[in-house]
Amino acid sequence: MNGPPMLPLLGARELAAPLAWCDGEPVSGARFAAEALALAERLPARGAPINLCQDRYRFALGLAAALLRGHTSLLPPNALPETLAQAPADADAPPYAMVDWAEGDTTAPATGALPVVRVERAADAAPLAAGAPLPQLPGDLRAACLLTSGSTGAPQPHAKCWSQLVANIGAEAARLAQMLGRDTLAGVTLVCTVPAQHSYGFESTVLLALLGGAAFDAGRPFYPADIAAALARVPRPRALVTTPFHLKTLLLSGVALPPTDLVLSATAPLSPQLAAQAEAAFGGPLVEIYGCTEAGQVASRRTTAGETWTTLGALRISREAGPDGDERFVVAGGHVTEPTPLADVLELQDATRFRLLGRANDLIHVAGKRSSLGHLNFHLNRIPGVDDGAFWLPDETPDGVVRPLAFVVAPTLSAREIVAALRAHLEPAFVPRRVVHVDALPREATGKLTVAALRAFALQTLAAAPAAPAAPAAATGVETFGIPTDHPAFAGHFPGHPVLPGVVLLSLLLRAVQARPALAARLGATPVIASAKFLSPIGPGDHVAVQLTEAGRGADFELRCGERVVARGQLAPGS
Repeated sequence: MNGPPMLPLLGARELAAPLAWCDGEPVSGARFAAEALALAERLPARGAPINLCQDRYRFALGLAAALLRGHTSLLPPNALPETLAQAPADADAPPYAMVDWAEGDTTAPATGALPVVRVERAADAAPLAAGAPLPQLPGDLRAACLLTSGSTGAPQPHAKCWSQLVANIGAEAARLAQMLGRDTLAGVTLVCTVPAQHSYGFESTVLLALLGGAAFDAGRPFYPADIAAALARVPRPRALVTTPFHLKTLLLSGVALPPTDLVLSATAPLSPQLAAQAEAAFGGPLVEIYGCTEAGQVASRRTTAGETWTTLGALRISREAGPDGDERFVVAGGHVTEPTPLADVLELQDATRFRLLGRANDLIHVAGKRSSLGHLNFHLNRIPGVDDGAFWLPDETPDGVVRPLAFVVAPTLSAREIVAALRAHLEPAFVPRRVVHVDALPREATGKLTVAALRAFALQTLAAAPAAPAAPAAATGVETFGIPTDHPAFAGHFPGHPVLPGVVLLSLLLRAVQARPALAARLGATPVIASAKFLSPIGPGDHVAVQLTEAGRGADFELRCGERVVARGQLAPGS
C-alpha cells in the first residue's frame, strides 16, 4: 500500500540564488536548507512549537526545522500570556516556544511555563551541494495550525497540511508572476510589514519564498522611513507586502519611495483612489489578495482595473443555503479539499469571478434598511482627509433607537464635512448621527480592528467625551522654525537617513508656547504634554509650522511641514 505523496521542503528554484536577505546579506536556498536540518536536530523528539520569532528568516528557519522533525507549528494571533496559556495541550505533542531573542531580554514577551527553544543559525552548516536531493515531507503532514485573528469573534484554530500549502502558494505564485509579466517569481524580493505569524504574512512572504520561488527580506519595517529604506536595500524586482492601513499611512507620510515592481495588499478592501495613488507612487501594479484563515488565499484583483475578483488556480465558488436557511457562499477545489463557507456576502458573476459586498456577520439593520459595516467603513476611509475611521453600532441607546456612530482620525476635517461627504454615498439611515474625532484606533499590528477592541475603545471614548459639544476653540497663531542641515541631532539619528528626533520637535513646540505670553501664562511654567503622536519625519532643511489652538484649560497643537502633518497632540496646564 502506497503512503502519502512526498513533497520537497523548497519549491522549484535555483538553490544558489537568494531565498532571504538578512541585514542586506543574501542567504541562498542551499544554505537555508542546511541550517534548517541543523536546527531540526536540536528540537525535542515530540512537541508543537509556538513560533514567536520576530525576525522573518528565523521564523522561516524554525518552521522548516519543525517540519523536518514532523512537528505542527502553532501560529497564534499574538504573544499575550493568556493566548500562549491557551495553546492546545496534547500529551503526544506538548507545546514549546520558539524564540529569537537573547536570554534575559526584559523587553521580550513572557513565555510562562513553556519550554523554550532559541532559533539560532548554524554558522558551520555547509550549504547543500549542487545536485543534492532536497529534504522531502509527507504531503499529509499537518504543517501549521493557524488561529483566526478574532476580528469578528473568538480566535479559532485551523490546521493546514503541507500538500494544501504547496497547492495554495503555487496558485498564488502563478497569479503574481502573471501580473508582473514573468514566467515565475524567481528573483523577486518581498518586503513585508505584516507579522509572519499572521496567515497573510505567513503565506505571502515566508511560504511564497519557500514554495513560490521568491525571496524575502528578514525584517518587518513599521515606520514609513523604515519601509522605504527596506525596499531600497533589496534588489529589483521587489515587492511590498502590506495592508490598507499601513499603505495609507505610508503614502500620507511624504517619505520618498523607491520604485517598486509590485504592491500586494490584503486584510481589507482598498478604495480605487488609494490603489491609484499607490501605483503612481511606486510605479508598479497593486494587487489585492482575498482570503481567510479557513480557506487560505482565494482570489485576487488589480484594484485599478475594476471591482471583480478572480479565484486562484482550480478554486470555484458556489451559492448554497446555510443551516439556518440564509444564503451563503462556499469555496472548493484546488487546495480547499473540503467545501468551506466564506464569511462574506458576494455577487457571483460565475464560479471564478465575483464582487465583494461585505462580511456576512457584520450586516446591520437600521430603520428597516440593511447594510454592512465593511461597506460603511469603505466609504468613510475613502474620504480625502480621513486618515483612518470605523463605524460602530452601539448595543443600546437611552431612547431605544440604535444609530451608527463613526470614529475618525481626521485632523483637517470637521464632523460636518465628513457627514456631508458620506451623504453622497450612503442611505440617510446609515449616515452617522455623531462623528467622534480620535487620535488613533486600536488596530493590531496587521492593521485589523477586532470587534472586541473597537467596542471597548468606543465605550471608553464615549464615556470620557463631554456631554455637550465644547465651545469653538480659539486659535492662538502659528510659529515657523527652520531646521538647519547641520543640526547636531542628525549625527546620530540616524546615520545615512537623518531624522529629527521627537524630543527636538517638542522643544520647538514649547518655544512656540513661550512666544505667546497669554498662552504661556495659561499653561504655567511647566506645561504637561497630555498626548503626542508623531506622524511624519522631519529632515535637514525642512521648515516646521507649529499651530496652537486653545482648548478647554489647555491647548491643542499641530506641527506641519508644508501640507504634511508631522505631529499633533494636547498640552495641559502644569505647575
